[in-house]
This record gives sequence, structure tokens and C-alpha cells, in this order.
Amino acid sequence: MERNEAATSEQADAEDAVGRTREPAFNLPSGLTAILFFLIAIHALRTYVLSAEVDQELILNFAFLPARYTIPFSEQGLAWLWTPVTYSFLHGSWEHLIFNIFWMVAFGAPVVRRIGVARLALFWCLSAAAAVGLHVLFHWGEMIVVVGASGVVSGFMGAAARFVFSPSGRISRQFAHLNRRLSFSETLANRSVLVFTAVWFLTNFLVAFGVFSLGGAGSIAWEAHIGGFLFGFFLFGLFDPRR
Repeated sequence: MERNEAATSEQADAEDAVGRTREPAFNLPSGLTAILFFLIAIHALRTYVLSAEVDQELILNFAFLPARYTIPFSEQGLAWLWTPVTYSFLHGSWEHLIFNIFWMVAFGAPVVRRIGVARLALFWCLSAAAAVGLHVLFHWGEMIVVVGASGVVSGFMGAAARFVFSPSGRISRQFAHLNRRLSFSETLANRSVLVFTAVWFLTNFLVAFGVFSLGGAGSIAWEAHIGGFLFGFFLFGLFDPRR
């Protein structure tokens, strides 16, 4: 039995190696491609079309503000209701957007291939909300503007950690979504997952101390990154159609 499992693993790795040589350089799920174009269109509109005054109004109504939740809901509009999601469609700069797109292509593609567009919409909304949910615990009542899809990208990373790594530790971009989802115990026993997760958390903790942030720790919502990652890592099974 052990020999058969080893042979199956070796065969899968060989197929992955063949797949890597044949997969195109740019091959994204249509749902993810549509989101990327949507994010680019929004930022282009804000940058080149809207006036500064209109853009400020847009930020006020669609960015996430922790201070919003210290005001009685009866004394404000409904922005508190949708901003835990809509902030993820806004970005502070082209560099910010391109950075998120890069990691979304790397880790979002296998997740989207696995769960489909309908589950993607729900995953996006809930991971965005979970990300700022943790952020607001550290910044309760503060007038801090939070924008960007980084929390969702972190959710993709946490979810991908549950299935993209083969037993050998290699990743096939084209076929990773077909892997079996690891249990929590298997995930914690996988060396590649442990190294990836350790490096990810170390990087974010360094960001918290301003090491990797040109604008200092306050310029990056690292708490939201962690909130998104934990959501994807622990709750991905609720979205995964491959049992």
C-alpha cells in the first residue's frame, strides 16, 4: 500500500512537471480576469476622470473608516454597511494596485479555478470583511482610511496554503487546484506550508514595525492582512467544492 501511494505521488509530480512545461504564461480564470479589469477601471476612473472633490466624496462613502463604528448608526448613512467590502475595490496608487494584482494572479488563480465564480464573490466579500474586522480591533475609533484588496489577497494566500503544495513541495500553476485539500494536521505537517506561512507572518510582523514600509508601519494595514489570511486558512473548507 505504501509503495502504491508513493508511485501515485511520483506520477502526479511527473504530470505536474509536464504540465508546467506546457502551461501558457498568462492563463487566468475568466472570473479573476474580470475582477482585475474592474479594479484597473476603477483606479483609472479615479485617477484620470474624477475631480479631486468627487474622488474625496467617493473615498468618504466607499473606503473603510474605523471611526464610523463609534457613531450611532441612526446618526449616519449606510456606508458602515457596505464599506467593509467596497474598500477592497479602491487603491491608493498604481503601485499599490499592481502589487496586489501580482499576488492575486499568483495565489488567487488556483483558488478561483477551484471554487468558481459564485463562491469567489462570497469569498471576496467575507474575506474583505474579516480583514478589516481584525484591523478595527487594533484601531477602534481612529480616523484611518483603509483601501486596497490586500486583505482579500491574503485570504487567497491562506486558502491556497491548504491545497496548492504537493507532498514534494512543488506547485503547478495549472493543476494545483486539483490537489486534495489538506486537513489542519496535514497542513501543519507539510514543510512547504510551514515555511511559506512562517515567512508570510514574519514579513507582516516586520511591516508592523515599519521595516518593509516606506511610509512606516501606519501606511500598511498589516492587521487586515493577518485577518484575511486567517479567514482563508481556517474557513476555506466552507467554500471548497472538492471534499
